Amino acid sequence: MLLPDFRVRQRDYLLEIARALTQELDLDSLLKRILQLSADLLAGQAGLIALRGEESGWRVAASHGIGGELLKYLDSLLTRLPETENPAHFEIPEINRTLKDIARKVSLGLLTGVGLPLIARNEVIGVIFIFRNYRGPFSQNDRALLQSFADQAAVAVANAQLYTQLRHEKQRISALLDSAADGILIMKNDHTIEHANPAFAKLWGQPAAELVGRQHDDVIHWAKLAHGITLEKAEAGGWPLSAQATLYVEGDLVKPDGASIAVGITYAPLLSEDGNLVNIIAAARDITHFRQAEDLKRTFVSVISHELKTPVALIKGYVSTLRREDARWERKVVEDSLAVIEDETDRLAELIDNLLDATRLEAGVLALNASDLSLPALAKRLAERFQTQTSKHTLITDFPPDVPIVLADEDRISQVLYNLIGNAVKYSPAGGEICIRGEVRPEAVIVCVTDQGKGIATGDLPHVFDRFYRADDSQRKTSGAGLGLYLARAVIEAHRGNIWVDPTYQNGARICFSLPRPDDK
Repeated sequence: MLLPDFRVRQRDYLLEIARALTQELDLDSLLKRILQLSADLLAGQAGLIALRGEESGWRVAASHGIGGELLKYLDSLLTRLPETENPAHFEIPEINRTLKDIARKVSLGLLTGVGLPLIARNEVIGVIFIFRNYRGPFSQNDRALLQSFADQAAVAVANAQLYTQLRHEKQRISALLDSAADGILIMKNDHTIEHANPAFAKLWGQPAAELVGRQHDDVIHWAKLAHGITLEKAEAGGWPLSAQATLYVEGDLVKPDGASIAVGITYAPLLSEDGNLVNIIAAARDITHFRQAEDLKRTFVSVISHELKTPVALIKGYVSTLRREDARWERKVVEDSLAVIEDETDRLAELIDNLLDATRLEAGVLALNASDLSLPALAKRLAERFQTQTSKHTLITDFPPDVPIVLADEDRISQVLYNLIGNAVKYSPAGGEICIRGEVRPEAVIVCVTDQGKGIATGDLPHVFDRFYRADDSQRKTSGAGLGLYLARAVIEAHRGNIWVDPTYQNGARICFSLPRPDDK
């Protein structure tokens, strides 16, 4: 029978542990305290608490009165213990047998011990073991007393595991939110922002900390809506009706600096079990590139339709005229008509080739077949070809005698020069001199094509190499799909060179490109 003062100590110890359970978050410290009180109350000289891993294995989580080397040895024994689906029937008895056997050996038979399982949520999660240095078995009261401490330890471990699990889940969710490419806002049901991830802060233009605590309406201002209705109007209409009732809004979002950005926002409700709105999750995505793609597609359809329509109409018109059975055409009329048909067919072939090259470029398969190339000779051949096509222009080439041979794809460089010379002819309709001039520098050979036309407007300079880009004035007065300079840049950059417009040239337009010299390869 337990003595009254012993019962008082037992009660005090259990109360102390109960208080520690509500105050101590460090599991190791709490288990060590439980073990010390257990050993004290059972007159034990040593003890340990071993825990079963969440995935596999056992480990010593707390020890009392056991030396370092012996503790390492015990820990190694536990890690080698085979696992079963029912640890209470095999692993716990095996641990008790192992520990008792070690206790007898290291103490020459002077130590005895007892171990009991830690059970939480109907699962064995560990074992508590106490050693005593006098003979005699542990009584039933001893076991009952130890079990009360084991129950407290099990509660502590279960709480710690839940706390750790919640912490890990919170860290995982925070990591997911922070690494998400889309901007995310988490709001209370009254639209107060609780969390903003870095992507939204970058999208919006201010630190995430300045968003927390603000109202949704203070942050989301639409300059123009392109799709859907605002969150406020949706809620006024009864949104959300269910947890799956997502709301999508698309438009121009006003940023703190007054600029606007094309954004699509998806609102998703988080409802409680009784159907009350708990949170609203807003995922915002920058759709500027999508809009640019749509604009580019519209431009492509418009430009290509126009560029195809003109030559097709001319070819059809001349063919229909020549086929008239009620007319006899002179030889010169037939030849002139066939020349127009041939020119327009060449124009169609060039457009198709440019479109195919643009497609290859997008796919990353614009292949080069490099060989030794004389730039002066190539420029001279192209100048002579164009000179036969225009009587208003004078084409000249000007290269120093020491221009080195470069390693390049002759067909592709011809395509570049053909586009540059063709543009010079096209955009200087009044005529004048077109010059293809070369310059040798230590690291590269530079070729420039100049004309005496109107030149390139300052506002168009950053865009002349963009796909399908054509200046407003050009669209009204000249033909073209806006692919020539885009492809020229791709070809030159594939040769590790550069292409640019000279903004200082005042007497027309001057476009230059560079190719590396062979000794720089």
